[in-house]
Amino acid sequence: MKNMNRSNYKRIINNLIMNIKKIIKSIPQKLKIIIVAIILLVLVCWLIVAMIKESQKQKYVEYNGENLKESKYPGYKDLIDKLKEEHPNWTFTLFYTKLDWKDVILNEGHKDNTEYPLNLIPDSSDYPEDWKCEIDKDKTFDNGTWLCASDKAIQYQMDPRNILNDDNIFQFVELKYVADAQTKEGINEITEGSFLEGNSISEALIQAGQNANLDPYFIASRLIQEQGRKGTVLSRGCEYNDTIVYNPFNINAKGNSQQEIIQNAAEYAYEQGWDTLEKALIGGVEFLKEGYINKGQNTLYLQKFDIVKQDGNLYTNQYMQNLLAPQSEARNMKEIYEASDTIDTALNFIIPLYENMPEEISEK
Repeated sequence: MKNMNRSNYKRIINNLIMNIKKIIKSIPQKLKIIIVAIILLVLVCWLIVAMIKESQKQKYVEYNGENLKESKYPGYKDLIDKLKEEHPNWTFTLFYTKLDWKDVILNEGHKDNTEYPLNLIPDSSDYPEDWKCEIDKDKTFDNGTWLCASDKAIQYQMDPRNILNDDNIFQFVELKYVADAQTKEGINEITEGSFLEGNSISEALIQAGQNANLDPYFIASRLIQEQGRKGTVLSRGCEYNDTIVYNPFNINAKGNSQQEIIQNAAEYAYEQGWDTLEKALIGGVEFLKEGYINKGQNTLYLQKFDIVKQDGNLYTNQYMQNLLAPQSEARNMKEIYEASDTIDTALNFIIPLYENMPEEISEK
């Protein structure tokens, strides 16, 4: 029976092939040429589209000292080589964003039709007058102590060449757990005198880092950045719907008044069931992992500036509005690594490369 079925299939296929051959033979020669030309044209078009898409894909390449084109990405190589010479165990990953530098600044800058600026600076005389954006000038945001950042300020803070130095490089450190690089002693050093002080909290932060494959120094630094050393009502606990809730990562803490900011953050914590600090710490770490790390935003810089296409969007998934946050967090992290004597362990740094970068480094 099986042999008969196979014979039938073969007969059907042979008949089909013969019929196709007859049809092809019946087509005039000129028409055959036209059909072949159309098929070739379609294939060429498909190939061109595929090549364009491939050329626009973001990619990561390990830097080996020779694979960075200085003429296309001016000013990077010498700075990376100097860091590598000073820290031989460090590695550097080149992140080809495939984004035009001017387009990036344009998208990060404030626009008339957006309610909240993507980037804010403190309302302080410490910063140049031209760091205030032209649209809003002295208009305050958030809790009334922040101003909209200008394109010049954004350029200065985003230009990787202003970050490729010992003071700021930890904005680019890959935020992953590295055995023996992050220690409880390091956590204790940075959290001493803060609301995170204590062995139990340090152990919890180390464990949370291991579980999520996240740098626990980053977790501690982020908490201190968000809450200050003494903490705020969101880390000490605030009441919402007759429940004391905690939100030490300031998740969803946005608005144009202190009351609105706390209300939004407390509502989020209540919806997550964060009625203890421990629950909020664990939930906050998971939020960071799912909301940012798993989307390719695995450095302080990339969490501030969403230039990663992995989720299909750009400039929308940014953790904070504070333009200076990556800089201050990076310095905190550097202090922790220095205090725990692990700064020269095998750390990796992800360096973003933009297209059409000017030769001159952005100035303050």
